[in-house]
Amino acid sequence: MRFMPESRPYHHGDLRSALLAAAERTLREKGVAALSLRELAREVGVSHAAPGRHFKDKQALLNALALSGYDRLARALDAANDPALPFEPRFTAVARAYLAFAIDNAELLELMYARKHGPDASAQEQMVAAIERTVGSLEQTFADAQKRGELIEDDPQDLTLFTGAVLHGLAAFTANGTLAPETALAGVDKLVHRLLHGIKPR
Repeated sequence: MRFMPESRPYHHGDLRSALLAAAERTLREKGVAALSLRELAREVGVSHAAPGRHFKDKQALLNALALSGYDRLARALDAANDPALPFEPRFTAVARAYLAFAIDNAELLELMYARKHGPDASAQEQMVAAIERTVGSLEQTFADAQKRGELIEDDPQDLTLFTGAVLHGLAAFTANGTLAPETALAGVDKLVHRLLHGIKPR
């Protein structure tokens, strides 16, 4: 089931959250091109100038949406990541959490990746920190497994990039309708097993 930001009347003191929730609904339903601070103000019931107290322009709004997405993704990955588990079930749980987030938040995830290379230099430090919280935690998972002799000695960053590409490819197949979401999620265990053990006969 796709997560949808709660639709509720604007309450004084919570305008920023109300604007972000409305922006995410618009992103899901109409795409990034349809986002407008003036339209969002109309939707939440404030003056057209009110959003300017929180977002100086549309780019600032997009950056804030992306940062919110990274925060939610990081919390989802953290909740799934159990350092007490052996690597395969540990990474399988993390992979499933990533895929579930990607399926439920396809439009937001696309925006998150696009904002990584956005032109707003003032937001890049925040974006780098947000990305580090997600990708960095995955790299640490690989590094922990290497220390325990569960993985080959290789650059954890390279391992993270390779496995992340495979997972995101699966998410993309789901987003474009090649795979049903339930099929993709059901196949995570096999996917991780194949990644770890290969497909060449022994």
